[in-house]
Amino acid sequence: MPAEEALVDFLSGWISGGVSVLACQPIDTVLTRMQANAVIQPAGVDKIAPRAGVVGVNILRGMVSNFGYTSLWRGSSPMIGAVPVQNALLMTGYGAGKRWSESPSGSSEGSNLLLSVFVGGCTGGVLQSFIMSPVELVKVIQQVVGESTTSATATVCRGVFSSTGAWKGLGATLLRDGIPHGVWFASYEYAKKKLSDYRLENCGEIQVENNVATPMLSGAFAACTAWGVGYPFDLIKTRIQAGAGTGIFATGKLLIAESDGRVVQGLYKGFSLKLLRAIPASAIGFLTYEYAGKHLGS
Repeated sequence: MPAEEALVDFLSGWISGGVSVLACQPIDTVLTRMQANAVIQPAGVDKIAPRAGVVGVNILRGMVSNFGYTSLWRGSSPMIGAVPVQNALLMTGYGAGKRWSESPSGSSEGSNLLLSVFVGGCTGGVLQSFIMSPVELVKVIQQVVGESTTSATATVCRGVFSSTGAWKGLGATLLRDGIPHGVWFASYEYAKKKLSDYRLENCGEIQVENNVATPMLSGAFAACTAWGVGYPFDLIKTRIQAGAGTGIFATGKLLIAESDGRVVQGLYKGFSLKLLRAIPASAIGFLTYEYAGKHLGS
């Protein structure tokens, strides 16, 4: 039944999103501070002044030294609440696109399958942007300014009817989550098919059925391609939400200017750290989704 299959996708996506957040939140905290050019200040300081050239390892040491290891999970509360919903929406879109390609009106062969999951991913990405934009604003306020969950949430809620309040950075979030999520799912499906075909040819059907490496490697590949497309908008979004940018185009120009006019260095600042988080998150997320879906659907 389509409704039951969609529910399995939703629940599997929910579980995989929660697992990914718990596993990768420390890297996300360090990355957010790097993107915002934030320095570590002792507790009680209201604002954190921006500084160029912040290095990820220095941020990590500073946070642990000043606030302890638990500070690396700062901002995880809103993400643990929202990311499972976000991931559930994305996986529902992915599953719907995949099932359509396998239906009589579609075809699971070649480009039509990739197009179906691409459209499903883009649709899910756009929809979940309206959830994640204010949630990530809460997270950024916590990670950069150091406010508590309650204080950061209250700050965002007070601006719920303002484009410069709760919806600050929504435009960049839509650009980050739309097409890049389509790329993410299409890349995953492409890599999974290639790896499954290779293992089927060389290892046999049982090895394909019980293989852990295929969804993990495919998820890792998908993370690289998707963030290669969407990372500049993620960086711009963080700058805007941290209060260091006023618009997508203007913030992009500012980032390039900070890198002495070098476009790639400016728009991909912190990209290696993003991949350090995104690759395991995507690999763990897809593996969890596949296994949860198999058990929930049985």
